[in-house]
Amino acid sequence: MTHASQFRWTSAARSHVGLVRTINEDAYLDQPERGLWVVADGMGGHARGDLASRMVVDALHDIPPDALVKRVTDARDRLQAVNQQLRTEAAMRNVPIIGSTVVVLLACERHCAYLWAGDSRIYLCRGANLRRLTRDHSQVEELKSMGNRVAEAIISHAARNLITRAIGAADTLDLEEETMEINDGDMFLLCSDGLSNEVSEEEMRNALVPGNCRHASETLLDMALMRGGHDNISIVVARADDLGSSDKTVLNPAL
Repeated sequence: MTHASQFRWTSAARSHVGLVRTINEDAYLDQPERGLWVVADGMGGHARGDLASRMVVDALHDIPPDALVKRVTDARDRLQAVNQQLRTEAAMRNVPIIGSTVVVLLACERHCAYLWAGDSRIYLCRGANLRRLTRDHSQVEELKSMGNRVAEAIISHAARNLITRAIGAADTLDLEEETMEINDGDMFLLCSDGLSNEVSEEEMRNALVPGNCRHASETLLDMALMRGGHDNISIVVARADDLGSSDKTVLNPAL
């Protein structure tokens, strides 16, 4: 059973260990037929980040098609359960944290919702404009929000990697959530910080504007690797096409 929608979704995903690390602690879901996409980034420097990210995507992969509000509630409940499982796992292994960031995109009919914790991101490319939909849960972002002038200096320091929320980081999981209406031709980019730390938003926009999900994901991965591939890199690109739009071209550029 697939999720009923007047939009046709196409998408593509890539994940790479990068050029420095030996283990890929990222995981992702790419399910256009369900209107479901996820990127999870296991917390580097902690025990078993790959386990954490895999538990996140495994918990979400079979969310059933339903009304958007129900799917969001289901996703939140599942992520809360994973949070408790990771807290228990960390205690059993006698380590402080086994954790993962998460960013989730859920689509239903004319609307979508996105949830996140940590610094994995969602961008929207609409027309020729790129907009970041998520705000990083990080020390740097908190300093910026307070107008602290030292925030920019910290970006080049190790402190830029300090996140303030993640699955498994605390007994209570605080997820952020937004909902929006979808437009014909919208392109969404979900990514781990292995991409966003290496590739500029202008470069992301240029890769997304042509509207081809597979080409965009491959181009962005190649860019991140050319910049040194200092971290694991995960990219999911999804496109929405309104089948009822009167100004559709004969050839869908996403194909």
